[in-house]
Amino acid sequence: MEAFLKALENVNGAVNTFVWVKIGLVILIGAGILMTAVTKFFQISHLGHWWKNTVGSMFKKSVIGHTDDKSSISPFQALCTALAATVGTGNIAGVSAAICIGGAGAVFWMWVAAFFGMMTNYSENVLGIYYRRKNKSNEWSGGAMYYLKDGLGSKKGCKTLGAVLAVLFSCFAILASFGIGSMGQVNKIVLNVSAAFDIKALSDIKIGFLNGASLYNVSIGVVIMILTALIVLGGLKRIAAFAEKVVPFMVIAFILGSLTIIGVNYANILPAFKAIFVTAFKPTAAAGGTIGYLVSVVITQGFKRGVFSNEAGLGSSVMVHSNSNVKEPVKQGMWGIFEVFADTMVVCTTTALVVLTSGLYNLKTGELAAGLEDSTLVGSVFNSVFSWGNIGQKFIAVAMFIFAFTTVLGWSHYGAKAWEYLFGEKSVVVFKIIHICTIFFGAVLSSSLAWDISDTFNGLMMIPNLIGVVTLCPLVAKITSNYVKRKIRKQNIKPILSYDDEIQAKSEEEVMAEI
Repeated sequence: MEAFLKALENVNGAVNTFVWVKIGLVILIGAGILMTAVTKFFQISHLGHWWKNTVGSMFKKSVIGHTDDKSSISPFQALCTALAATVGTGNIAGVSAAICIGGAGAVFWMWVAAFFGMMTNYSENVLGIYYRRKNKSNEWSGGAMYYLKDGLGSKKGCKTLGAVLAVLFSCFAILASFGIGSMGQVNKIVLNVSAAFDIKALSDIKIGFLNGASLYNVSIGVVIMILTALIVLGGLKRIAAFAEKVVPFMVIAFILGSLTIIGVNYANILPAFKAIFVTAFKPTAAAGGTIGYLVSVVITQGFKRGVFSNEAGLGSSVMVHSNSNVKEPVKQGMWGIFEVFADTMVVCTTTALVVLTSGLYNLKTGELAAGLEDSTLVGSVFNSVFSWGNIGQKFIAVAMFIFAFTTVLGWSHYGAKAWEYLFGEKSVVVFKIIHICTIFFGAVLSSSLAWDISDTFNGLMMIPNLIGVVTLCPLVAKITSNYVKRKIRKQNIKPILSYDDEIQAKSEEEVMAEI
């Protein structure tokens, strides 16, 4: 087992370096800049409009009400399910890891990635709604594989390329669901729960053939497997129903707890922001190396952890956004903007300030207080304020459990849709069983390996998706312009809603009836 894990670590390290350092970050930020430009900085120029149609519409029945259509879910359910998959360990352990490895400046590059990532995620959702179709069960199916095959594939001489990239994306999405959507999440659950609620009788028993994992870790993994099976095997409707109840509660509870800690340490707020902006371009040299090397580490960590958290550019959340009952591609695209904003600009920034204002992270040297590590750093910070009975650490362990568990549920849907594209709808149950089984490996793998595997699969999934998004940017610009003219400038023109003539006609009729 040890030799296998060592070989896996070496192979993964080589692929990870190539995907992220050589090409991944360039096309990721490049695509975000391009989509921001072709949509004329939609996230800023139409800030009031998308805010009104996302946060401002939360209490409208058409947004939060459950749809009678068994083939779709409400926009709010789609958002909650997407946030369930994105608001996970990346928002807690991922942010603290980025700061520990790349310094406070990594937070700045998270913001940069999120700003441009808003329009990448927007574009993915626009394309997802535009190219979606009904499967044999009359459920919506959408995602990067469809806009690669039918969008990129419709370009002259690109039919084969589009089909191949669609298959590659689906394969990588399935692998990513095992990494970011299972092993990486469960690994952090196990670490935090075992630290906060240790049961010596179980944690002292080590299982040699499972890389020395404790019986306690294995037991937690088995419990998560059972809980996941009970929800996932019930399909998207059950996942969405669970997500819409849990996600808003968990995000609000975490933010309130975090704001309390930041308030207690209010004197460190301005120094924390100063460290973020200064060390983004002039990192601390605690880890050694040239300034150029250190800057590249800071940027890489910021972008990688940002993408791990909000998933903009992966083409993942579009697979659930495509199940929304909306007819307008841009309407669901705006929920994609809000998704990235809520995940990174709100939750990740809150986590970063919790760490940077705590005093447990040295803003000048970039060093942690003795005995701390990135995986349990946030829990230790919470414990420094909520110290009675270690309640702070226990709160983070519970939050991590909920965050990560809902991520596993959301990603089970993503992987299922990719599997459906490759092998057909009837065999999806096979994927769900495999996905549930990978939870066990997350419980016994080392933290660094589980995290690195997730990074690699993210990068592999990102590349074909961004090729599709960049190639189809003129279409995104056209759909966006059409929407702005109709909805904002009130021009009487025909809407652009679907690539399929039949869906276009039916959706157009419904859209016009709403006016």
